Amino acid sequence: MLSSPLEARLATHLDLTFSERETLRALERRERSFKAGEVVVREGERLDSLYIVASGWLHGSTEMKGGDRQILRFYFVGDVTTTFSIAWGYSAATLQAVSHTTLFQMPKEAFGHLFRKHPRLGALMFAIASSEQVAMADRLTSISKTDGFTRIATLLLDIRSRLRVVDNLEGCSFELPLTQKDLGDAVGLTKTHVNRSLKALEATGLVSRVGRVIRISDINKLAALVDFNDRHSQIDVDWLPPVGAEPA
Repeated sequence: MLSSPLEARLATHLDLTFSERETLRALERRERSFKAGEVVVREGERLDSLYIVASGWLHGSTEMKGGDRQILRFYFVGDVTTTFSIAWGYSAATLQAVSHTTLFQMPKEAFGHLFRKHPRLGALMFAIASSEQVAMADRLTSISKTDGFTRIATLLLDIRSRLRVVDNLEGCSFELPLTQKDLGDAVGLTKTHVNRSLKALEATGLVSRVGRVIRISDINKLAALVDFNDRHSQIDVDWLPPVGAEPA
């Protein structure tokens, strides 16, 4: 049997038991599809479910005064979305499909059951969520302290790093289904500034574009140039509860 998206995501960090795999697959029963640009849930709406990404890209954003938006983060295969709203009964951000997307809708109660039945899985998901929060903090620091060149480079490196984990990306090329407005809304730049920054990156010879495909020719060199930290590839699992600690 093929792995489920969430199972495959967690299995990159941990050797999962049969029971853990079965529990994760049981969460992926209610499938929903969304077209590119379609909103899954709007900021402020009632929210009783989380969503597991089976295919496609999404982003979560908040609306700012004047009609602008701030994209907080992007979601890829195997990600659990709308966790930013789990503390409340409403969505703290708007979740929107970037490309044609398939999601598994998961009631919050089922997510809670996962933590009770398999605390090791819950602890791992907490660790992954923590790493993603730090990565988002890195990007926000980049927005406030650096120029457009560094902001765009940091975002591209972060996306590539996450795709390596969630979508088994190999090599240094990946498809980027984001508009220049999407990129700008993620790093606080206008479309004009995004275009100028992309051209500056290409001028270094480290980044090239062919249509929607981005190629980073020397990842280590670009990461050193913009002081990028890969927060996604390694997760410390030594502290997780042992399998024997899970209730029957």
